[in-house]
Formats: sequence, C-alpha cells, structure tokens
Amino acid sequence: MSHSNIWAPWRMAYLRALKSQAPKEQSPGSSDFFRRYWLEPENDVENHVIHRTELGFLVLNRYPYANGHLLAALGTAAPTLLEYDQDHRTAFWSLVEDGCRLVRHALNPQGVNIGANIGDAAGAGVPEHLHAHVVPRWAGDTNFMSVVGTIRVAPDSLESVADLYRESIAQGALQAD
Repeated sequence: MSHSNIWAPWRMAYLRALKSQAPKEQSPGSSDFFRRYWLEPENDVENHVIHRTELGFLVLNRYPYANGHLLAALGTAAPTLLEYDQDHRTAFWSLVEDGCRLVRHALNPQGVNIGANIGDAAGAGVPEHLHAHVVPRWAGDTNFMSVVGTIRVAPDSLESVADLYRESIAQGALQAD
C-alpha cells in the first residue's frame, strides 16, 4: 500500500490559533477513576484491577477495543509522562511490560497494540491521569459492527477475562523472560 502526502503548511497557523479555544483541562480527580481505584484496593475484584505494584496497577478496560484490553496506570496522577520523575516513568513502563506478558500468557494473541493518548486532543478519556493501553489483537477481531453500528463486540465477559488473567499471574506470567 502506498499513499501520498498533501502538504498544507498554512494550516499550522490555524491549528495554533485553536490552542486558545481548546477545552480547559479538568481538575485532578474530576473523572479520575484510576485514582479512586488506587485508593480502594479492597474493591479490586469489583473494579477489575488485575495486578498491583508498589506504584501502580493494571486494570481491565470496561470499554475494550478488543477482548482482554488492559490499562496500565500509576497510583499518582499526572497528565503527561514527563511530569513523572524517572522512578515513576520506569514503574509505568514496567507495568506496560507486565501487561504485555500477561496478555501473551493468558490470551496468546497474534499481536498487541500499545498506546497512550495524552491530552484531550489525542483522545485521552482521563486526560488528567496518564495511562497506557495494552490491547491484544487477533486477525479478524474487528468487524462491520464497529463501522456500521458504532459498537464493539467483546466475545467474553470482563469477569471471565479477569479470572483468566489472575490465573495466569498465579502461574507466573509476570516473571521476567
């Protein structure tokens, strides 16, 4: 597949002008379920928190792109990666690695998407709290439902996937390779 670029450098002035019209950042805690989950470890099963470390956790996405979609987040909120110190950035990426190990061990996908949407314009659902998506992928895991019906079909329940992930952890899935 090849494509061409259309260069439109005059658009940058327009995009920069939009900055003054951008929605205001939400105040910390306004929609930050990550922080709430972090402070409520007794509700981990109910909240589908799969794994905790000293600084963060992995949680199942309630609105998954694909079955088994995990979110990695630290317990303390910062909107961007660079607002964390080096120890926190290291802990964050270690959680992403843990998510990849867990997905691979529990679900054996054909591929994995990893991504972080930083800021409202990038599509962050919780812009005040950096998080990464670890999404297991299989050939054919998307279909017409997303396009035509604007709905995703997850072939398994969150509870069932959570149980599978917890069983994988018990079997040593998070041990470094």
